[in-house]
Amino acid sequence: MRIDTAKHEGTSASRPARSRARIWFLLLAFIARPPLRPEAATGPQTTGATTKEPVTLPPTPAGRQFAEWLQAFNTGDASEIRSFISKHFEEAALRRIPAEKRALMDLVLYGTTRGVVPYHIDWSTDPEIAVLARANLTDELVRIHLQVGSDPSHRIKKFNFTDTGRPADTAPLEKLTVAQILEGLEAYLNKLVAADAFSGAVLLARDGKPIFQKAYGLGNKKSNLPNRLEIKFNIGSMDKMFTGVAIAQLAEAGKLSFDDTISKHLHDYPNKAVAETVTIHQLLTHTSGMGDYFGWKFEETKASLKSVKDYFPLFAKNRLSSAPGDKWGYSNAGYIVLGAIIEQVSGQSYFDYVKEHISRPAGMVGTDFYETDRDTPNLAVGYTNIGPSGMPDLLSRTENTPMLPVKGGPAGGGYSTTEDLLKFDLALRTHKLLNLKFTELVLAGKVERDDEWGGKYAYGFAEDVINGKRIVGYTAGYPGVNGDLDLYPDLGYTVVVLSDYDPPSAQRVAYRLREMITRKQ
Repeated sequence: MRIDTAKHEGTSASRPARSRARIWFLLLAFIARPPLRPEAATGPQTTGATTKEPVTLPPTPAGRQFAEWLQAFNTGDASEIRSFISKHFEEAALRRIPAEKRALMDLVLYGTTRGVVPYHIDWSTDPEIAVLARANLTDELVRIHLQVGSDPSHRIKKFNFTDTGRPADTAPLEKLTVAQILEGLEAYLNKLVAADAFSGAVLLARDGKPIFQKAYGLGNKKSNLPNRLEIKFNIGSMDKMFTGVAIAQLAEAGKLSFDDTISKHLHDYPNKAVAETVTIHQLLTHTSGMGDYFGWKFEETKASLKSVKDYFPLFAKNRLSSAPGDKWGYSNAGYIVLGAIIEQVSGQSYFDYVKEHISRPAGMVGTDFYETDRDTPNLAVGYTNIGPSGMPDLLSRTENTPMLPVKGGPAGGGYSTTEDLLKFDLALRTHKLLNLKFTELVLAGKVERDDEWGGKYAYGFAEDVINGKRIVGYTAGYPGVNGDLDLYPDLGYTVVVLSDYDPPSAQRVAYRLREMITRKQ
């Protein structure tokens, strides 16, 4: 599941969620690279920051507002931030998001940064400014975009705050030794944990053998259960990897083809027009034109969603948002349909199929689709700052259980451990799950992802290239859920980070490791 919330407003990805459940769309941009102006495309956002010289903010209307916002934000004081917002934002902006809610969001952001220092001006005009700033807590770069109105006081009309996931100092890119990587990782985690910005488990392996394994925080605050390596975390959309592998297994066995339409296997699919035009390949690559299943129907029925086809009434009769194969658009609904196809072709429930053909061969003993209304030992509870509005406006984290479906499925919501996900990686690399041809097919990027992360999408996996090195895996997020699995095919590393906090708690750890592992000679 992909996400965006640190953005207060602005781009289409930052529109207020219709329900709390939709916030998973709004969180991952917290570490994403926001859309850039063409003239900024060759700047520091692509190569890392290039200067440590003090930044002088321009004396433009936008620059002056930015300077005053910065002063208020860096106090971390609720009354200072609230006062600034009330006086300096346009009425229309405050109607969209009230001052109190904006202040709470700023305070949540302050908690993840401990204040920021301007590092580089991406671009500046009289009414707009975009600034890269360094977070005091982690030395990572955040990008702040501010736009003011044309009224004499030039009050703020738009404001975006996005964590880029990049360290402020990326030069020189000297190759790090394993010892240096481990030292840097532990120091970074200790910073996050001390600031209560990370809770979860981290595993780093090289050539299939763990070289770092550690858990932090609590998996259940009520029972004071500490997070341990055997704790089962909600892995969100990482389940899509299992769905992609399952479909590929059935294709390898000759039971289906990636070019098959939905109707070839689901004769009773409620939307005939969609079933006759959308292919399995399009479902796997998010190019089907299908959308999502979150919304008021999901909110009303999530306590009863236990089978794959229980999800069909949430989306099956909806029109496609685009012609099949026309463009990329993230679709949880499409992966539900893939789960139904797996059931029809295999004669097993999706859950039994994954257990028998993926978990068992890989030795994944702690991975399953556990139901949240049952007592399961060593099951982590998620904790979120997301409030009833679907925005990050709670200063104290609350349990995310009321926001979850009772049982996950082919699109996400299962549970796993860091050790099990390493076993999944090893089973892929050693061809226990698929032969060489189909393993490569599943992991190879096929379509450009039309989101703020860039890269390509494969069959249930995302593919990125960082510093010239290929990384395949998945990043997932939801309120109180954040996970990342990164496979480094050329370098032999495996990174697994699972967290029971909101994004970017796990991603920021995985992304810091990306920077350290892929450094060049």
